[in-house]
Amino acid sequence: MKIKSSLPLSATNLFLSLYLFCGSTHAQDKPATFTQVSAETSSSSSLDNSDLPNAPQAPISGPVAEQEGVQTKRILGIFPNFRAVSANTHLPPQTVLEKFKTASQDSFDYSSIFLPAAVAGINQATNSTPEFRQGAAGYGRYYWHAFADQAVENYTVEAIFPVITREDNRYYTLGHGGFMKRAGYSLSRVVITRNDAGNETFNISEIVGAGAGAGLSNLYYPSRERTLGNTVSKWGSNIGIDAGTFLFHEFWPDINHKLFHGKQPSQ
Repeated sequence: MKIKSSLPLSATNLFLSLYLFCGSTHAQDKPATFTQVSAETSSSSSLDNSDLPNAPQAPISGPVAEQEGVQTKRILGIFPNFRAVSANTHLPPQTVLEKFKTASQDSFDYSSIFLPAAVAGINQATNSTPEFRQGAAGYGRYYWHAFADQAVENYTVEAIFPVITREDNRYYTLGHGGFMKRAGYSLSRVVITRNDAGNETFNISEIVGAGAGAGLSNLYYPSRERTLGNTVSKWGSNIGIDAGTFLFHEFWPDINHKLFHGKQPSQ
């Protein structure tokens, strides 16, 4: 995906919008309470629905009724949020099947048409690939390339490399602290993740996986577009989009609480 000058601007707008919307929410922070999904609960079956990333997060019991950082299965009842884990929740390691399942959900969910549609529109407007030309046919070429880019990057970042490196592809919500602390944490997840043992590690899956996805996409682009500069630009765009996604994941519980009082919007 080639989002040149528009990507930094979009990221800045997202950051400022979230700051204005959520910045005052945690002026008075409450102490975090941890919830643990015990090994006994999950050991009955590694593929039990409660363990799957698209299952509802384990309920947090105790006095934290208005829980911080509680994720919903979808954002606005439409966009998949299957990889986001509620704050203070511990989950067992992912299986290989679960990693490929989340990559497939993010790639082929009914809502997966929206981001490629936006990217295709931007790329056509900027004439980023002149060989695709303009008009409806040109937009169609931009669209299917953007959709393929999205699927390839999802599988390299969320499935193939996490299986090889034994890294966890889920986003663990911080859910407490000031806006800058949480924003910094969410953006840092591009380079820091958890491994299957639950320890923090360098995010090889994101950095190397996004680069591999950018390189693989050259296979179906016109030969004139297969330059090092274009590949690096696409690599940076992939990482930038993922960083923006992590940022939105972190503050979605706050937005959901303000707009819907913490309830899942109708799907």
